[in-house]
Amino acid sequence: MKVTRAVVPSLFTVLNIFCGFLSIVNSSKGEYETAAWLILAAGIFDVLDGAMARLTKSFSDFGVELDSLADVVSFGVAPSFLVYAIHLNTLNGFGMLIASMPMVFGAMRLARFNAQLVGYDKDYFRGLPIPSTAIIIASFVQQFYSPVTGINEVGASILIPLVVVLSLLMVSTIQYDTLPKFSRRGIKQHPLRFAVAIAGMTAIVLTKGAAVFPFFIFYVLTGPFRYIVKNYRTILHLAGKPTDEDADVTSLDI
Repeated sequence: MKVTRAVVPSLFTVLNIFCGFLSIVNSSKGEYETAAWLILAAGIFDVLDGAMARLTKSFSDFGVELDSLADVVSFGVAPSFLVYAIHLNTLNGFGMLIASMPMVFGAMRLARFNAQLVGYDKDYFRGLPIPSTAIIIASFVQQFYSPVTGINEVGASILIPLVVVLSLLMVSTIQYDTLPKFSRRGIKQHPLRFAVAIAGMTAIVLTKGAAVFPFFIFYVLTGPFRYIVKNYRTILHLAGKPTDEDADVTSLDI
């Protein structure tokens, strides 16, 4: 059997999916904090498999498909089962429906991504990436859950809106920045993106993980903010408010 360099990134993908499986196992045992940490570990392996693919120059269709299958488990099934087990199971069928959304919409987003894939390096994602959704859910659990008291009142009140909004953003067409490449060329192309990433990672390390949730919420908000700034004229027109162009046209008519 011939071992190629493509095995290196695939190994990290396998570790990604294994973390997802372990997360599901721990959620089923009520070890929710451990389950959340395993989702975050899967996210790290997901970043590393892409980095290794670039380093070894071993991008392949096989790698893309394997990565997507791993993402469905680690960032779709695992967080869906986690939020169901930790709280949404108390809402019976409605809770099951809401809990399934990260899994279902995440799978749809990955299918769309693979169907539209042209080249392996992207400047933007179309729709919120599924790992970001899973990381927010995992860090939400770490922020609002206690093994002694369970999920607190604030967490219980925002969990459903959070899951619904994140799921819908995944299948939206809103653009999100990709992770900047840690190279001289990558820094020159996207200096602001690189600076924000470094600042976020520094804050996460200094706070021992407490900054993960607010940092990724900030990332989620950048997509709608960019969309509003880019399309504010259209939004104002739909709202029935005159834009600068409308004012110019009116003055010319007069």
